[in-house]
Order: sequence, then structure tokens, then C-alpha cells
Amino acid sequence: MKSELIVDVQPQEIAIALTEDDRLQEINREKRNEDNFAVGNIYYGRVKKVMPALNAVFVDVGYEKEAFLHYLDLGSEFRTFQQFVTKAVSDRRRVPAIDKQKRQPEVGKEGKIEDVLKVGDTLLVQVTKEPINTKGPRLTAEISIAGRNMVLMPLSDGVMVSQKIKRESERSRLKQLISSIKPHGFGVIVRTVAEDKRVAELDSELRLLVERWHETVKQLQQKQPVSLVSEEIGRTIGIIRDMLSSSFTSIQVNDESIYEEVKQYLTLIAPESAKIVKLYHQKQPIFDKFDITRQMKTGLGRTVGFKHGGYLIIDKTEALFSIDVNSGSKKLYEDQEENAFQYNMAAADEIVHQLRLRDIGGIIIIDFIDMHTKEHQQQLYDHMRSLMERDRAKHNILPLSKFGLMQITRQRVRPAVEVEVMETCPTCGGKGKIQPSILFTDQVEEQVAHLSEQYGRGLRLYLHPYVYAYVCRGLLGSLKQQWFVKYGVHVVENQSLGMLQTQFYDSKGEPVNPESK
Repeated sequence: MKSELIVDVQPQEIAIALTEDDRLQEINREKRNEDNFAVGNIYYGRVKKVMPALNAVFVDVGYEKEAFLHYLDLGSEFRTFQQFVTKAVSDRRRVPAIDKQKRQPEVGKEGKIEDVLKVGDTLLVQVTKEPINTKGPRLTAEISIAGRNMVLMPLSDGVMVSQKIKRESERSRLKQLISSIKPHGFGVIVRTVAEDKRVAELDSELRLLVERWHETVKQLQQKQPVSLVSEEIGRTIGIIRDMLSSSFTSIQVNDESIYEEVKQYLTLIAPESAKIVKLYHQKQPIFDKFDITRQMKTGLGRTVGFKHGGYLIIDKTEALFSIDVNSGSKKLYEDQEENAFQYNMAAADEIVHQLRLRDIGGIIIIDFIDMHTKEHQQQLYDHMRSLMERDRAKHNILPLSKFGLMQITRQRVRPAVEVEVMETCPTCGGKGKIQPSILFTDQVEEQVAHLSEQYGRGLRLYLHPYVYAYVCRGLLGSLKQQWFVKYGVHVVENQSLGMLQTQFYDSKGEPVNPESK
């Protein structure tokens, strides 16, 4: 299996697509130039409300809605950590040594939040779940610094090894190794990818994570309450950090600065993989080149087809996601029970793919086609469990209920991916009436002439593939050739545009609005 990462950098956002054997598996979007309250960000917040009924507090971290911190997310060493934070902000000249921090009484699991925190208290917190719908971020007071091979836990002396490392000899080796090289006062969680890694590589990363922690404390000492202290590395780097493996064949990036950032990071954590990072500089949109746009349009709608002519209907509510399985008109077997079983097994493959592609989390209810035999119901349940073993998100699957419903809970740390696949006509604005299509190219040429006067030659004009094919008719006499000779404009196709929609960019790659000049 080959894996590729396609990074599309635009002025307003960065979109990251992960493909496996050319099939789109994940799509992530990250807004640029604004607070995104991403998982892993560390904030210096202030308690705004204490909610004894919820055994939780609401914390102001600068988001429009207050963030949620439950008592169980304080951590057993919360009092000691609070004392360390107080010492750090009271003496900004030096970073206090965490290994010399005097231990305070632990916070028990059965306590009450009002015995630990009160309104106005300041504390260091980390985002564990991004804002979703009307809810603010979810927080933890157990700060951690994540790396590729391990996670550093300040004020925790233990070493834990991922359960996915099955060989007992390797688990023992890693535990002894990390215990011998880690500084006192820090705990470490060893990740699965650390299996069989050399001492030098692990030691180098551990030193880097400790240094990042010291930088975080230094930033804290310069901040006032309710401010960002340390920002998690970008979504692009985070995905590479968590997913990079020997199956990665290329990482394509269409922006030079992000390309350099990715290459520099890979040189640091996996020098042998730095050569797979490639700078994409063709005029065709990068997502069109690698067939991402088409797969997004076909795979992220409300109705999604799967093999044998079946289809899923995926709906989202405030409380849960519902997935309805339908067989379509094609009949695979005369026996209705066998027919339902085969469609359900095929649907399970697509459902697992959709959960990962859309990053669906929370409660998921699946209405499979009714089956009456216990054997088929058990086989479907076992098949779903087998498919979900490859899912990195924590999840739990229940067998089919007597109503034929399967319930799944899946870890949700950020909003599910939503892509609008239906297009509103850009010409009529959804009214149903447009100007004569034959005049469209005349209107486009007027825009081209107008913008070329303002911006000079070198403009790029993106058109829908069908319209692009029309302006390319002929060879030397095509509209595309005429416009290039006359105005110096490069015409390129873009699958994400509506039929009669246009998109202009100047010679520097900045978007141009025909109405703005």
C-alpha cells in the first residue's frame, strides 16, 4: 500500500488530503491567520464559572464561548502543578526546576471541583477537543508535549509503553531505555512508532521535547492571563508526525514556505524520508491533478454509493450521526436474506471509510438492511470490528440490536469534515434563469480585457472543465490561444468551480475579483 499526502495551501486555509493507493482516506482543513483553538494548544486561562452540578469549571481562554474543564481532567498532580505555575509567573527572571518542585497532596478521583478551584483562579490548560457546534473547547490541566516517538508529561515520573507494541522484549527494552535517559520530574508515554528505534534517535527527540517544555514555561512567564502560551505545530506537520510510515511515497505541497517547513521537520525526525517531499508548481490546481476534488464531490455528499449499486444516506443531528443502508434496485441473490447480508457487508466497508474520511465522532447509529439469522448478524458485527481495528480514533462498537441498529461511539476531538458538494448556479444565484449561455465567453473576455489593463499580462483564469474544453476548441484559432496572444492570460481548468463560474489570479498567485476594479 502506498500513501501520499497532498497539501493545498490557499490564502484563507490549508487543506490536507491523505490518499492510500490513490483513494482519498482523510481530508483536513486548517484556517490561516486566526485563532483556531487546535488540539494541543496550551493556554493561560482564568476560571469564569464553577459548576458544582457538573463537577466542572468554565475557563476563559480567549474563545467566544468559555472552555470546559471537568474535575477528572485536573490530574492527580494538579495542586503541585498550580504551585509550579504560580512560582514561574511570580519570578520571570528564571525558569523554576520542575524536578525540585515540592509535591502537594494529590487530587483524588472522588473529590469536588469547588474544593480545588474558585472563580478568578488562573491556570495552565491544554485543548483536548476543538470547539464543535455551539460548544467551546474541552480542556485538560494535565499538560503534555507530543513528539513522533513519545509524549512528554511534566510532573509525572512514570514511563508507559503503547499497548500496540506486542513483543514483551521490545516493551521492556523501551521502558528501561527511556527510564535511564529521561530527566527527573518528567514522565513519558512511548508511542507505537518507537518500536525498534535506536537509542540515539529516541534520546535526541526526548531532549527536543524537554526544550519545548522549557520554551513553553518561558512563554508563560511573558504572558498575562487569558492568552495563548504555546501553539501546537500546524495540522500538516501534526499529520506527518502521527502517520508517517514506510508506506509514504510522496508529500506534495504547492507552497514554497510550507514545503520548506515540512522538509525541515522531516530532516529532523526521519532524514531518510526528506526526499519524498516535493514542491508542486504546475498551473493546474493540485487537488485536481491528484483527483482529490472529484473524490470529495462523490464521497462527501448526503448520499454515497458503494459497490453492487447500494448507497448510504448520512445525516447529522445535534446529538448523533445516522447512516441508513439501502440496496438499490440490483438484486445479487434470489434469497432475500443472503441478498441483505451481502449488501450489508459491502456497506460496512464504505461506512468505515466514511467515518475516517469525514472524521465523524460522537454517537453513530447505523440502520443496516434487516437480517433474520443470528449467524449473519454476528458475521456483520465481527466484520465491522475487524475493519475498525485500523482506525486510529478510540471507538466502541455494539452488536446489532433487535431493531437491526448498530451503535458506534468514536472519539471526537474536532468538528466532522463538511464539504458542500451541491453547487448554486453562480450566474442565476439559484433563481433558475440565466442569460444566454452563448454570451458567456463574451462576458469572460470583457473581464479578461478589464483585468489585464489593471494587472498586466500573466493573469490566470480558471474555468469549469466543460467550459475549458469549449474555449480550447480548435488549435491556433481557439479562444484560449486568442486570449493569450491578446491579453497574456493563461486559461486553466478547475474541477471545483461551477459550470459558469470564473476565478482569476494575478501573476503573484493572489486572487483577483473582477468586480473590485
